[in-house]
Parts: sequence; structure tokens; C-alpha cells
Amino acid sequence: MSVDAAVLTEPVPSAVPSITPEARQERLTAVATNWVGTLKEQPAKAQLVFSAQGEGVGSVGTTIRTGKHSFQIDEPAGLGGDNAAPNPVEVALAAIISCQVVTYRVWALNLGIVLDTIEASAEGDLDVHGFFGLDESVRPGFTAVRVTVNVSGPETEARYRELHAAVDAHCPVLDLFANPTPVQTTLIVD
Repeated sequence: MSVDAAVLTEPVPSAVPSITPEARQERLTAVATNWVGTLKEQPAKAQLVFSAQGEGVGSVGTTIRTGKHSFQIDEPAGLGGDNAAPNPVEVALAAIISCQVVTYRVWALNLGIVLDTIEASAEGDLDVHGFFGLDESVRPGFTAVRVTVNVSGPETEARYRELHAAVDAHCPVLDLFANPTPVQTTLIVD
């Protein structure tokens, strides 16, 4: 099932709006109820396909399109870019922390844990010897990633640790970072 057709049916807001905790809980409960009901009746609907397309712009930049959204990715001048947007590895770090926020919100609701605030940060270690092919024994990607999540609320530390374990077990982008994912690349020459 295409995510564009199944999930992204509403107009895209220009910015993520503020929401009250009550409205967030109501929205997440409705979404969870809908998905659980649908998947019980039609398990095949659990199989989603997400997609993104990109086109090179500027020196080494890319315009990305994902459904109804578009955004830029670039590199700093020191890596040949125009420093007009975050670079790909910064976007990867942004993906993991934004997925953590989503997963914390959903699993707090699932576990009945009150979560007043959440902030996340990530940093990754990358040795460019691998990227530039100067040392083939060095990976071109991150050699380590550290994610920190700060939460607040009225629950005990033990409850937030329970939430943390649930998030680590269910966060899709954390899973991408932590486990091998089969990837196929195809070159088409026009």
C-alpha cells in the first residue's frame, strides 16, 4: 500500500502546529484505534511503502520530494556544498531523533505513561577517510551514534525506563541504524 494514498490524504500544513496534551492524546488514541481495527480485519494493510525522490541542484545539493513535501539537502562549503541546508548525515541524525519523539509519544500512550515534555539530540562519529576512499578499511558511514532523550512528567523513573525500553524495541529509524537492512541500488543511464 502506498503511504501517499493511504495516510497522506489531508492538506499539508506550512508548519507543525502547537497542540495541547489533551488534543495530542485524543489524536494518537484515534489513530491507534483506527490502525489496530484495520489491521485486525485486514493484516495485509500493515505493509506500507514509503518513497522519496531527489534531484541534484547547486554544487552537491539535492532537492528531495516525499509525497506532498519537498526540502533541500546540501553540504557545507568544506565538503563542496553551498551550506544551504543540512547535509545527509545530519538529516539521518534528525530522522532518528524525530522518530524517537514519535515513538515516545505513541508508547507513552500505549503504556499509560504521562509525558509532559520530550527533547532529543543525536551525534554521530564519521571518519571521512572512508568517504574519500583514502582507507578502504574505514566505513564511509557513522562508526557510532549517540542518542539522548530528555523527558519530564509526573511518573517514576522506573516508568520512564519502561517507556525507554519500549521505544528502543519499536522505533523504526533506530531499527534502521541498529540492524542491517537489505538495500539494492540500481543505476539507469539515459
